[in-house]
Amino acid sequence: MNPLFLLAAGDNQVAEIAHGFGVTWQLLISQIILFVIVALALKKFAYAPVLDMLEQRRDRIAKGLADAEKSGVELAKAQAKAQELLTQAGTTANKIMEDARAAAAKISEVERQKSIAEASDILAKARQAGDAELVRLKAELRKEFGKLVVAASAKVTGKILTFEDQQRLADETNRQIAA
Repeated sequence: MNPLFLLAAGDNQVAEIAHGFGVTWQLLISQIILFVIVALALKKFAYAPVLDMLEQRRDRIAKGLADAEKSGVELAKAQAKAQELLTQAGTTANKIMEDARAAAAKISEVERQKSIAEASDILAKARQAGDAELVRLKAELRKEFGKLVVAASAKVTGKILTFEDQQRLADETNRQIAA
């Protein structure tokens, strides 16, 4: 109901209460209209941009949290990949070290075999040199022994042996020594 209508109808009691509070109906209605206009203007020009800004901020925060979570997952994947690469590198390094040890052992064995072969060659040459020296010494000993036999035979027989006799005795002695 219209308050003006109430006043016109003679509802004195409402008019008296309104007048007691200092209410003027025209002023009250104009203030209500102004309040509605100000509220609508604030809603459109102040409250709506603030709500839009808050919504954008909420979206950015949600996006930032999603990005942080995504980055955390990617970081975990990168750490797992790095750990895997470290494990592979360690395995590869161990394999290389084992191969190096095996190669070193093989080279060591080859060098040891070469050393053994060289030592055997040296021993064989030393034996050959010793055998040659032994042959030479035996020949020299035979020659000396033959001279001793000839000298002893000359003293025993009391005569001087001829060259052919000395040669015959030396040959005979050499045959007996060789046997």
